Amino acid sequence: MIHIDSLTFNPFQENTYIVYDETGNCMIVDPGCYEAYEQQELVDFITKKKLTVKLLVNTHGHIDHVLGNYFVKETYKVPFYVYVQDLPTMQAVASYSSNYGFPKYTPATPDKLLKETDVVEIGTMKFDILFVPGHAPGHIAFINAKEKVCLSGDVLFKNSVGRSDLPGGNHDTLIRSIKEKLFLLADDTIVYPGHGPTTTIGFEKKHNPYCAL
Repeated sequence: MIHIDSLTFNPFQENTYIVYDETGNCMIVDPGCYEAYEQQELVDFITKKKLTVKLLVNTHGHIDHVLGNYFVKETYKVPFYVYVQDLPTMQAVASYSSNYGFPKYTPATPDKLLKETDVVEIGTMKFDILFVPGHAPGHIAFINAKEKVCLSGDVLFKNSVGRSDLPGGNHDTLIRSIKEKLFLLADDTIVYPGHGPTTTIGFEKKHNPYCAL
């Protein structure tokens, strides 16, 4: 069974997800921890839960989702995966991080560039990859259809959608990604977004003012 917990980090109030199963193996999704106390909060959580970190992944490469990549990779000595088309987005962060108030940002080098046909496996868990551009050019979501879980990053939020005015973003593409990819999931699929509370696919199909059907 998949367990998902979140910690909220950095001034962008980004959701960092810790995804684990009954074996205690886990992956960390979009670590936004930057300050030392945030890094310690993540470590304390993993220690308290007696988890073994096996993998680090990003849904996309925007600054608020990658601030903790280097810390997680070096602390736990784990492989780091990003989607092939969003590698330039992540690499660009070092050029503007100081302007956003993060002068200590250290980039991490990915160990694997994911494709949409890949399956991410940790312990008993398997996640399919959906390519859902529009917020970022190489944005992906991690899906487990059997357990009805969707880690949506900054594509779909409760009653909202991701912004599309950043480099590589496109609103029409974003809405198409939601309607043609995410909205094909079961209505009771729980959506774990990059910011804010969880929601469900069914709720957003009915009520989201930007993309309801």
